[in-house]
Amino acid sequence: MSPIRVVLIEDHDLTRVGMKMTLQQAANISLAGEAATGATGVALVESQEPDVVIVDLGLPDIDGVEVTRQVKALTFASGAAPKVLILTLTDNQEAVLAAFAAGADSYCIKDISSDNLLQAITLTAEGSAWIDPAIARIVLTQVRKPDATATVEIEASEPEYKQILEATPLTERELEVLAEIVNGYSNAEIAERLYITVGTVKTHVRNILNKLCADDRTQAAVRALRSGLVK
Repeated sequence: MSPIRVVLIEDHDLTRVGMKMTLQQAANISLAGEAATGATGVALVESQEPDVVIVDLGLPDIDGVEVTRQVKALTFASGAAPKVLILTLTDNQEAVLAAFAAGADSYCIKDISSDNLLQAITLTAEGSAWIDPAIARIVLTQVRKPDATATVEIEASEPEYKQILEATPLTERELEVLAEIVNGYSNAEIAERLYITVGTVKTHVRNILNKLCADDRTQAAVRALRSGLVK
């Protein structure tokens, strides 16, 4: 299998060097290039056509959200589209939601271990979402607050999400359960809130994951938000 081609956009020299060493030592990853500014990074992505782009949110010229938006708008000669892994020091709610709204596929905090970083890159390249637990809590609980939804609206960033939902639409009850998942409720709490058994909730959750082609509840929540199923 071909190695995963990665472009790293990070302005902090020590962080960039450290991550570069980690990537170069990985057998399944090929570092296609690095950049210290957003503008240089976008140009590098366009010329190198990587599989995954690691983007720091706090870039000196163009912020990482705008870089993500520009990168996700690119379509390579092969027809493929780049995946974006956000890298940041903060779990600020507004920054997190803005990054997802711009089309970010995965989100890591900068103190991530080397092993987890490599896992995040691999999963992102495969089309799955790798989301730091601190970020997952924001996605699953805070995004449903009125003030948060008023701040930023998350739209579908990838057409296949809508195609999946058109092929296998969720039932009304599944949509209700999905909304509770996004709210961060457990199966037992969902059962109590919807007046159904825990076993029934588990069945609905399993069907939701299958229909959304999601590996877990967090990924299902992100896809639900991007596709507009839950706002």
